[in-house]
Amino acid sequence: MQFGQGWDDAYPDRAPINLELTVSEILSHDADIVLLQEVEHARPDGVQADPPPNYTRLKAALKGYYSYFSYPKADPRELPFGIGLAIFSKTPLHDTLRYDLPSPSIEFEFLGKKKTPTDRLLIGARTTIAGHEIQLFNTHLLAYFMLNSSSEDHIEQRQLVLDQLRHTNGPALLGGDFNVSQHNLLVKQFSEAGYQTVQAEEITWRRRPYVLDHVFYNRHLRPVTHAVKPTLSSDHHMLVVEFEFLSPA
Repeated sequence: MQFGQGWDDAYPDRAPINLELTVSEILSHDADIVLLQEVEHARPDGVQADPPPNYTRLKAALKGYYSYFSYPKADPRELPFGIGLAIFSKTPLHDTLRYDLPSPSIEFEFLGKKKTPTDRLLIGARTTIAGHEIQLFNTHLLAYFMLNSSSEDHIEQRQLVLDQLRHTNGPALLGGDFNVSQHNLLVKQFSEAGYQTVQAEEITWRRRPYVLDHVFYNRHLRPVTHAVKPTLSSDHHMLVVEFEFLSPA
């Protein structure tokens, strides 16, 4: 959700922040589960506001939803972009979890200064929908292609996510911004672990023609419909999916 910053074709980096547009977009789908990335705007020196302001506003606006939020590990190197993950669910969440995903010490330049990337995050929770318990995961991985590198040369974050998926029994899904420009290699890697992506053809990012966003699911679920929906409430499109359960309740 890019911390509530909208999209402007002419001046994308100067588009206004409009959290009400974000709320309206989410509510329009009446979804059972909502997975959000880049909920908060990173502050100077890695300061993390408590309570997180955008998440607090979303909780108040999304009445009838339970939720879980986490910042990544606080780090003074944090750049002024979007951070923090949230899960919203119409049914109660339990067994919430968070795992730090360490980033390698790749040097890159930002505003004329040498930097190294901060760690990323995976969060999760369980809930029960129509008598079926389901494991939910949400993540936002490092964009190696923005650092003149590749996640194929640094697969550690992806491997840590897969480790969690492999320990999951029963229905499970994983959504997020995977920040992988060569998405076919990501899809193949997760497929070998028993997780399929809902779609890998339609572009999900406005800034470059990449399929960065995915919803992966295991053999206990079947996607019925899906759509990549452009929205003015983010620089990413929304990925909307309807699933049915294949396993017994």
